[in-house]
Amino acid sequence: MTIIPDYLKTYPNMNTASPLHISMNRLYHGYRPHRHDFLEFSFVIEGRGSEAINETRHQMLPGTFTFVLPYQVHELFTEPGSTLVLYNCMFSMDLLMEPGQEDGLLGLNEQNAWPPFIQLSGEDMERMSRLIEEMYQEYQSKEPWRRTMLHIKLKEILILFDRYRRSASPAASSSLLASRSSASIWPIIHYIHRHYQDELALSDLASRFSLSTSRISEVIKQTTGQTFVHFLHDLRLRHACSLLVSTEMSVAEIALEVGYGSYKTFSRIFRESKGVVPKDYRKTKLAQVKPAPLNQFE
Repeated sequence: MTIIPDYLKTYPNMNTASPLHISMNRLYHGYRPHRHDFLEFSFVIEGRGSEAINETRHQMLPGTFTFVLPYQVHELFTEPGSTLVLYNCMFSMDLLMEPGQEDGLLGLNEQNAWPPFIQLSGEDMERMSRLIEEMYQEYQSKEPWRRTMLHIKLKEILILFDRYRRSASPAASSSLLASRSSASIWPIIHYIHRHYQDELALSDLASRFSLSTSRISEVIKQTTGQTFVHFLHDLRLRHACSLLVSTEMSVAEIALEVGYGSYKTFSRIFRESKGVVPKDYRKTKLAQVKPAPLNQFE
């Protein structure tokens, strides 16, 4: 039987000035296959299990740090009789960008050379555990400069992880050079995330990133599992759905806001994707009783 992974599209604080959420979770029975278009790291503090990322499986033990890239299908398994206790941090690609730099820390997303996880022990494990605990406490606080501190902690944790995996896999350096071109997809994906509300075509991306339209189309499909057109529609429709249930904007205004030049085009694409027209979607969602928010890993 073919298992279709969930496509998780939201997390707490996603649409704020600080798109980051960190929580501590207990997994008694693992977590079903899923993917998302944001970044995530996890760090195990208790229990035993495993995780499959794009069907490649690794153990999860105390000290396992995993970095999951956007659109990777991953599934968590808890060992029978055990409970996995781990931190999960979800955040936007925007937080990897550095002022004045084209791609900042997006190089961390180079997935073809470096492993997506590292097993830490001893002083290294204690250091990482301390940093993540400090980040978790900062997230729960209301201290001045909280947002800045969270961003600093995030980058420190990710850079430390990257240093650990590089030292643990020195042979990956040569293959990294050979696969350097694959890393260029992440600035492209980030650019689309930032500009999907504009008129955007493959030819625009080809000109900006000095690649052929066929190559950009190919890497987008390889990375997201969608064609460029479907990827663009998905980002626009998600924004539209949010506006439909959270604002009083007219459907025509929303169509223009999310990047469609006409109400008719927006309504047609929305109906093809959601099975209803935007007005009916709004009525249905507003009529539903909103449950208390639950942590998606509980």
